[in-house]
Amino acid sequence: MKRRTLCALLILCGVWAAPAAAQNRFIVRSDLGQQGLTQFCLLQGCTVVGGLDGTLGQLFLLTTPGTIDPTGFLLVLGNTLGIAAAEQDQTVSLVGGQNWLTGVPWGLTDNSPVKYFGATVWNGYAYQPAAQKVRVSDAQSTFHVAGTGIVADIDTGVDPNHPALQPVLLPGYDFTRNQPNGSEMTDFGSAPMLGNSGNVARVNQSSAAVLDQSSAAVLDGNAQYAAFGHGTMVMGIIHLVAPQAQLLPLKAFHSDGTGFLSDIVRAVYYAVQNKANIINMSFDTTTASSELSKALDYANRNNVICVASAGNDGAQEIVYPSAMQNEVMGVASTDDLDNRSTFSNFGNAIVWVAAPGEEIITTYPFSSYAAGRGTSFSAPFVSGASALVLNLLPGANESQAAAAVAHGVPVGAGMGNGRLDIVQALQSIPQGTVTVP
Repeated sequence: MKRRTLCALLILCGVWAAPAAAQNRFIVRSDLGQQGLTQFCLLQGCTVVGGLDGTLGQLFLLTTPGTIDPTGFLLVLGNTLGIAAAEQDQTVSLVGGQNWLTGVPWGLTDNSPVKYFGATVWNGYAYQPAAQKVRVSDAQSTFHVAGTGIVADIDTGVDPNHPALQPVLLPGYDFTRNQPNGSEMTDFGSAPMLGNSGNVARVNQSSAAVLDQSSAAVLDGNAQYAAFGHGTMVMGIIHLVAPQAQLLPLKAFHSDGTGFLSDIVRAVYYAVQNKANIINMSFDTTTASSELSKALDYANRNNVICVASAGNDGAQEIVYPSAMQNEVMGVASTDDLDNRSTFSNFGNAIVWVAAPGEEIITTYPFSSYAAGRGTSFSAPFVSGASALVLNLLPGANESQAAAAVAHGVPVGAGMGNGRLDIVQALQSIPQGTVTVP
């Protein structure tokens, strides 16, 4: 990789026993328990990998050899007493869409240090146009709020040593390896040495990465790292809005941007059972899943607020989990002039609200910052705003948070309740529950 100094541009939108790629994977709901399913698998040639729903003990991941027809096996599962439902696992990707970035956000050159709720951050991050657009600072100062509770992010993980995030980071979990700590640096640690110097290219305070949806120049165009840093970036936006909320990194995606639906489902149950108040999901899939719907319904019934990105195909299409509007707030992207981003999906069937998603400056691994474009970076503005709602309305559920953030600025058809305005959202909370200084 050529040595160069430039401003960072970022465009980004597992299993227990590591089954072989040739295996088929199935999400199975059953009251037989793991022992009963193990007995079933002795007869059917499958393997019970493990549970997916934590303490509930009703949902499991099963695998079969690639030689077994998956359609036929689903029929067997459907006709077995004690098995309530089954679906084939699927791969979900963070990488893809039309969110290409061509310019350098001016704020990315402003690395002058400023104090931000006890941490030292870049000025260009703390006071960027997107934050001003949704009135982050005004909301924080007017209502004396800085976020509360636990915000879980199902993503690629996080750099646990980033100085801006470290004070509020919880350990989290890595579902791609089935081990504690949701660090995405574990992926990077196994990277091959790159470049003539024999050292892996790194981002520092004056030079950073150029990435796009299919390659990561910071890692010499290696597609294995196409989504490296995505989770750290999303966490940085949540932290920008709600700097005192705790952050729970749930790693369900690899650094190439791929993840199994089963790991996502498992992460939702983990988040709920580990006291998360908000779940951010900066991903989308066009394939429906009944078990993802049930997991998010479980979160909803436990007063967990759920937020998801609407996708970057620039289309009016149905994507999940944004389309699950009883359980999730889907978020589209706007530019700084309140126009729908050309890459942003739209349509009230998947969009509850919009938020800035262009040239967003945020945290990046190696104690640095990068800029991103995509609905991946719109959703965390709403997750952060929900953490501010919790300051004023402790115990707020999905419907209460959604009602608050629905007080947005109109930005045209197909954009739900308009562009997020955090001041209006907090002002909308019923009198008697809030005292405004």
